[in-house]
Amino acid sequence: MVGGWAIAVHGGAGVDPALPVERQEEARRVLVRCLTAGAAALRAGALALDVVEMVVRELETDPVFNSGRGSALTRKGTVEMEASIMDGRGRRCGAVSGISTVKNPVSLARLVMERSPHSYLAFDGAEDFARKQGVEMVDNSYFITEENLGMLKLAKAANSIMFDYRVPLTGADTCRASAGLVADVGGEMQMMNGLPISIYAPETVGCVVVDSAGRCAAATSTGGLMNKMNGRIGDSPLIGSGTYACDACAVSCTGEGEAIIRSTLARDVAALMEYKGLGLQEAVDYAVKERLDEGKAGLIAVGRNGEVAMGFNTVGMFRGCATEEGLMEVAIW
Repeated sequence: MVGGWAIAVHGGAGVDPALPVERQEEARRVLVRCLTAGAAALRAGALALDVVEMVVRELETDPVFNSGRGSALTRKGTVEMEASIMDGRGRRCGAVSGISTVKNPVSLARLVMERSPHSYLAFDGAEDFARKQGVEMVDNSYFITEENLGMLKLAKAANSIMFDYRVPLTGADTCRASAGLVADVGGEMQMMNGLPISIYAPETVGCVVVDSAGRCAAATSTGGLMNKMNGRIGDSPLIGSGTYACDACAVSCTGEGEAIIRSTLARDVAALMEYKGLGLQEAVDYAVKERLDEGKAGLIAVGRNGEVAMGFNTVGMFRGCATEEGLMEVAIW
């Protein structure tokens, strides 16, 4: 029995505990705006696939989160974005990586799904396809913000005391002092991908939707890691890892991409429902607790009967949801 439409959004897991209140409120306003737009579309009978694309486009356009404009920078100071989208009907999907001039990567991912014989295009091939499809293109500088240039500088400073993406205990205080930022909980510096969390932009945006007909869809978009190696690909464009949708549910993940990839986290939620008979929230909780090993991540999910579920093992995750029954809430911690 279909239980009505539902929508959930996220703006990244792994929030700096020292994030200023004004930035927290700015993030909340963006999430509320996106939820309001998505809910209005769903009330008007829009398809789940159209809504996830619309909402993620909005998140890509706003520089508050790490996708589209405001994306994290590579070691060379450029932007390489990635995105994916999946329709639960028939498990159709599209994904892109290495995007540097397409204004809205999530829409290019949808075009890969609908107008190419492939599921995934990357770098020059994806950019060539975008030009042929006539999508809006911009200079790479459009995506770069002064704030992220500053964070790249901090990340490079931390890199000088890193080994294999880990900050040695002997260098932790030095890194903290050089960043001028504190991210302590219970006296321990909070880490993400081996670096102090305070030098990162919030990672990844995503949206999951079930429409009034019980159709599920998911979309995820990101600029990736600050100071990442050129050519690095994370979980966001990988179907089954960062994004997944089927008849039962839709899932979008965020956090340490390498850990999410290893655990095929998004698909695991669906598999737990399909093969173990778990409910949506049970499946989310199990996946976050049992599948990430020591990785830090979070996810949002909706089920075909209108359920919403969220889970994370980080200090916080920018998230929100709305349902046909009138629920609308946004949270960080």
